[in-house]
Amino acid sequence: MQRVLENKQVAVVGLGLTGHACVRFLCARGAGVMAFDSRSELNTQLPEKVEVHLGAFDASLLCRAQLIILSPGVSLAEPAIQQALKAGIEVIGDVELFARFNQRPVLGITGSNGKSTVTELTAAMLEASGIRAVCGGNIGTPVLELLEQDYDIAVLELSSFQLETLDSLPMLAATVLNISPDHLDRYADLQAYRQAKLRIYKNAALQVVNRDDPLTLPESGSGAEVSQLSFGLSEAREGFGYQVHSQLITRDGEALLNFEQCQLVGQHNLLNIQAAAALAFAAGASEEGIRSAVQNFKGLPHRCEKVREHRGVVWINDSKGTNIGATEAAIAGLRPQVKGQLLLIAGGDGKGADFNQLQPALQAVDKLICLGKDAEQIATMKPGALRVASMQAAVAAADSLTQAGDMVLLSPACASLDMFDNYQHRGQVFAQAVEALV
Repeated sequence: MQRVLENKQVAVVGLGLTGHACVRFLCARGAGVMAFDSRSELNTQLPEKVEVHLGAFDASLLCRAQLIILSPGVSLAEPAIQQALKAGIEVIGDVELFARFNQRPVLGITGSNGKSTVTELTAAMLEASGIRAVCGGNIGTPVLELLEQDYDIAVLELSSFQLETLDSLPMLAATVLNISPDHLDRYADLQAYRQAKLRIYKNAALQVVNRDDPLTLPESGSGAEVSQLSFGLSEAREGFGYQVHSQLITRDGEALLNFEQCQLVGQHNLLNIQAAAALAFAAGASEEGIRSAVQNFKGLPHRCEKVREHRGVVWINDSKGTNIGATEAAIAGLRPQVKGQLLLIAGGDGKGADFNQLQPALQAVDKLICLGKDAEQIATMKPGALRVASMQAAVAAADSLTQAGDMVLLSPACASLDMFDNYQHRGQVFAQAVEALV
């Protein structure tokens, strides 16, 4: 397969983490590499033999390539990319390139929310069962770097952007965890976003679907010979379910584990555990391994993470809540745990979302503090909402409005780039402000 790339002229468009991994991979296999990025300068070095083009994408230069590798951050709708497609040049993503070299089993995970938690938890279940698993894709490690690692199975978190340019990756099992409005600054509507997500089922031997979310179900008529398994909050004789009275997560109607023994909390994590278990079983995990992994899994940073309890007030960092669905899930999951008031800090770049959809969830919130680019839009969803200019001001306002028994939840329902480097930075600034309270 290496010879397929040797001396082939390949353009890499977008030089973030993924783009740099593509450049290294291609150079190591003898390809002639052109690298494109819309920025005027780069902070990182590329190999000398790479031909670098910065600024607006030039279609005439792109059309010199025999193959284009498109980074997830660059839209297929980009005019220069469209011209290249019309010229008959193949455009793929890094996951498709991975697919053409990979020879080991893969599990695939997508969804609007919970992807990283399910990816990490699935891998933990496999490891606890004696199966060497690695995580990659949208979760941090570019997939091409996995090809050099020693493992039995790859657990891949895949974004809608990555799935747009993926066609041929066989998977043991794949899931769409949930679908709620997101990235509507890049997609024409929710249906277009959904169609991108559903591409994950294309080459999956087992489709793991959320029966509580009809949008996650494959289109009728697709994958007629494919097996399907469901998970949800109801009891189920087949697949995965939940018995409310006993708090048991079940598999085919039989008890698998008690949710009370899990460190993860909230209905959204109840579903995440079921989805991870379904994927892990498909890859050969044992019941003992799954139970052990779930009981020891503490969750990921910036995802409903407890920062501190100060003067009886619990402060929760859910900075990864970058869309409406994530914030709805956080409110629904945490509200039952709050004896007093639940105060929400939200706002940022809404990415074209319709915040009217957040209004029902805000009925369970006692006070709302808004910041960032779309603060005004969100504030109109709840009478008496406060608007502040910084995260420090939001934390100070929340501190003045709360008393013992209350909870303050940072779950922005928005992206972070209007005010912060990324969602991690936003969460860190929040945590620092909370830790500074006296």
